[in-house]
Amino acid sequence: MRKCDVCGKTPMAGYQYSHSHRKSIKKWQPNLKHIKAIVNGTPMRINVCTKCLRSGRVKRAI
Repeated sequence: MRKCDVCGKTPMAGYQYSHSHRKSIKKWQPNLKHIKAIVNGTPMRINVCTKCLRSGRVKRAI
C-alpha cells in the first residue's frame, strides 16, 4: 500500500477540471521513497514521503 510509515500520508482523490470545466476523477499519489532508516535504534527499510525526509523526521542509516 502506498502509505508513509512516518506520517501516514496516503493517496488522495478528487476532481480534475479541464478548461471547459468537464470533471474527471483523479488520484494524487504521495511522493514515497524506500529508504534505510533508524527505527528504535535498528536500521530498517521503510517507505517515507519526501516531506518527512526534508523536515528531518527520519534519521537515515548510513
